[in-house]
Amino acid sequence: MLQAYDNFIISAIENLPRCPEDILTLKKKLSKQFSLPIPTNADMRQRYEKMIEEKIIQRNVGFEKTLMTRGVRTASGVAVVAVLTRPSDCPGKCLYCPTEKDMPKSYLSNEPAVMRAIANKFNPYRQVQSRLKALELNGHSTDKIELIVMGGTFSHFPKTYQKKFITECFRAANEYSVGKNNELRIKNQEKDTPNNKLFKEQKRNEKTKHRIIGLTLETRPDYIDEKEIANFRLLGCTRVELGVQSIFDDVLELNKRGHTISETIRATKLLKDAGFKINYHIMPGLLGSTIKRDIEMFRQLFTNQDFQPDMLKIYPTVVIKDSELYAVWKKGNYKPLTDKHFEKLIIEIKNKIIPPYVRIARLVRDVPTPSIEAGPIISNMRQIVAKKAACRCIRCREVRADYDIKENIILDRIDYGASDGKEIFLQFVSEDKNKLFALLRLRLPYNNLEIETTKETNRLYKLLPALENSAIIREVHTYGKLAQINQHDKSSPQHIGLGKKLIQEAEKIARKEFGAKKIAIISGIGVRGYYRKQNYRLQNTYMVKNLK
Repeated sequence: MLQAYDNFIISAIENLPRCPEDILTLKKKLSKQFSLPIPTNADMRQRYEKMIEEKIIQRNVGFEKTLMTRGVRTASGVAVVAVLTRPSDCPGKCLYCPTEKDMPKSYLSNEPAVMRAIANKFNPYRQVQSRLKALELNGHSTDKIELIVMGGTFSHFPKTYQKKFITECFRAANEYSVGKNNELRIKNQEKDTPNNKLFKEQKRNEKTKHRIIGLTLETRPDYIDEKEIANFRLLGCTRVELGVQSIFDDVLELNKRGHTISETIRATKLLKDAGFKINYHIMPGLLGSTIKRDIEMFRQLFTNQDFQPDMLKIYPTVVIKDSELYAVWKKGNYKPLTDKHFEKLIIEIKNKIIPPYVRIARLVRDVPTPSIEAGPIISNMRQIVAKKAACRCIRCREVRADYDIKENIILDRIDYGASDGKEIFLQFVSEDKNKLFALLRLRLPYNNLEIETTKETNRLYKLLPALENSAIIREVHTYGKLAQINQHDKSSPQHIGLGKKLIQEAEKIARKEFGAKKIAIISGIGVRGYYRKQNYRLQNTYMVKNLK
């Protein structure tokens, strides 16, 4: 597959467009020719540099200029760096899941993120460094990194591998653009315990140039318990992507998912009570479902307090040859969604269901069209429905890197119940609420409201005592141009104090309305210094402040 990708890039250089605007047309043509998904400019730049290193091609200044772009990779205020874990056995036996040899379960070798991992032999250090290089070469600032660990059920890996993998990610960020002396110093620490190595790299990352301000891990609902949550916090995780797929037990059983909805409800509550942001993976079009049931599923996600995820990745079910679903489809026992069905479903969801405190992170997966035997194949569904849907989700309202602040900014508040607790969503928006500049998620678990907690939550707080009798800030995020650390840019919402004002408002609400004596923030490693300036101190991996 890498050979096809190399030929793709060679052909792109040979047929170089005259202006950057024409690169997309060329990429579409070559993607069809080589049966590959359309790569981002950053993906092409990353492989291009590797090909130069391997002496496959020579440097081409014209090609590099054509690829230079600021795009959307850092438009949300952070540089997203996705890395993949090594191929391994998976606890799931899902009907729809491809099982390609030597690939992480559910991933295909011709997906862009997977090709990047293959090129770096699934080495976390190399993956992070090469991705940072590609982003910077394409004009992106990489001071603030949102690290996303992909590859399936992270919880299924041995704890030793988990710690080593995450340690290497932090080390890669710490040593990016740093000389060889640091590399040698780290190698001399081999006698350290895995915990010590991890803590040392995390400590370095608090003050280094490239800081990991958020860490996302993928797992299954049935793998979440109090000990796993404590482990995730030890690693520095701030957001969890849960493979929920459906909220109907009969659909989960038909598709051999291996867990029930009760486990999703339990995992969601535990994660929220620990302050995590939660991103559900949802799959419309599964065997046993219908469009009507899918719409009802999305409606329940935001009317039933047992769910209420903060984010969604919506992946329509597709038939892939290396899956059990392929045989079911070939026998005529499964009818997948069409592109029109999926488009209609998304428009309905966006127009009538998605609340403003939710972010639709993705609408389709990067499954290359040649690998899809049946099901939706349109990869740019977000752009298609944008003209037909009046979506209020965070992604559709967040200001981007090129946005100049002109209108008045107001503070808006939304209260809702979730997982037996009180959620307060604070946002700085334009007066018509169509532009979002900053947000904060404040949680008041029911123990703060003098209602008995569950035994699991009590066990959780024994492992993480910083959270006991505490209000919890689960997220603080300012959008707009990624402002570099220690530099002030008044044109960016990131440097006009919106985050600080939201924290102060959350403290006031927690103290005055709910009588909270303290407040805890689930903090990314690289942003701890920011909270220290607001008089927070580190306790049990959380930033904590007593409220007067």
